Amino acid sequence: MIGRLRGLLLETTEEEALIECAGVGYIVRCGVRTIAALPEIGAEVIVHIDSQTREDGTRLYGFLNKDERKAFEALQSVQGVGPKAALAVLDVLTPQQLAQAVAHEDKTAVARASGVGPKLAQRIVIELKGKVLTNAEFGPVIHAPAGVVVKTTVNGEAVAGLMGLGVAEQNARLAVETAVAQLGADAELPAVIRAALKALGK
Repeated sequence: MIGRLRGLLLETTEEEALIECAGVGYIVRCGVRTIAALPEIGAEVIVHIDSQTREDGTRLYGFLNKDERKAFEALQSVQGVGPKAALAVLDVLTPQQLAQAVAHEDKTAVARASGVGPKLAQRIVIELKGKVLTNAEFGPVIHAPAGVVVKTTVNGEAVAGLMGLGVAEQNARLAVETAVAQLGADAELPAVIRAALKALGK
């Protein structure tokens, strides 16, 4: 099983990256957040891999860090959640945000993911309850008082996503504001993150 790849980024599409390691090109399926954060073509890249072997072959799924891979694996333990839906959830929620949504039973935040309806979102927050989704360095999950649901916004999620990529909070907020001004207030999170990263020159 492949757990990590380090090599040259040869090309990317909206869903995949081709990474050359020791002369072998690996096709790695990635979410929007991961694709947007990859370096320029020809640069060295490191991705954490979830390897899945099925009847039609082996597929590699790539992530920016171990926590994303752990959350991806945890999501697929939920009935009805496959790789596509798991990637969609991680496009709109970082692992820490997902942990918060599960702790607060905030199915609305999870349902922002493309292809994830209210029923599946409800199942996700229920079945992931009590599971560890992130490592200690991401900080503890803050539990809201009983009956309180913490709502998220696209701007806040985008800022948090950029900060998770190492962008300073002030720069992240300015980039997100620029992106939203260009795309409009109704823009979806993946589009906002891509535009914000472009504004940052990444």
